[in-house]
Amino acid sequence: MILDIYIIFVVFLFILSIVLKNKKIFIYSLFCGVVLAIAILVEKAPSGRLKMAKWLFTGEGINLRFYIPFLFMVLIGHELRLELDSIRPQEIGTIRTISSSQSSKGAIIDAVYYLAERKIGAIITIEKHNSLDQYAEKAIQMNSDISKELLINIFEPNTPLHDGAVIIRGDKIRCAGAYYVLTQSESGDKTMGSRHRAALGISEVSDALTIVCSEETGHISITTEGIMLRVSDREKLVEYIDMFLK
Repeated sequence: MILDIYIIFVVFLFILSIVLKNKKIFIYSLFCGVVLAIAILVEKAPSGRLKMAKWLFTGEGINLRFYIPFLFMVLIGHELRLELDSIRPQEIGTIRTISSSQSSKGAIIDAVYYLAERKIGAIITIEKHNSLDQYAEKAIQMNSDISKELLINIFEPNTPLHDGAVIIRGDKIRCAGAYYVLTQSESGDKTMGSRHRAALGISEVSDALTIVCSEETGHISITTEGIMLRVSDREKLVEYIDMFLK
């Protein structure tokens, strides 16, 4: 009996945490809850009253109440997947911390500023604890030593790997051409391009650090833990990377 109550309590807290955390899921849950409450009230109405409502909500007609759970799952499907993705890396997608050497950090920074000066778009993700294998496995496998020249070549315009992300693990380029789920956050800049939205998206579901070069402005930004920061100079980028990979 106690075990049953405990299991139900844990499941209830888990569902409640997802509903309260995600604005869209909360709104959809509230909408479906109101519709179900109306359906129950209509069903309990005295016979002969609310005929149209009973035809709509109960077994006397369309029985809209029957379809509400299916509608609810369709509405929250995408948002629920994002929330579960954000939980999975912390639980089963972890790796031991693999820090990059100073030469690898220098190569990354040199490549980023070379690309930024020429307004070449790029997105480079550096793993920390959470494994990004689920994204890397669908990309082009490389397992190559990090070098400025290789990173520049990957993001050269009009090449097959130009639009995807590079994932770095330790002193190796794990893969290139990786694609992430774009952020659904409504708090960001509405004019953000797909690279920046992808960088925010991966930062929301992992503890990785992502560096983005804008091909429109040449500006450099970093994202981590769902936050995007504009990097004003080389020293700042060095500081952020050193703090991240300490």
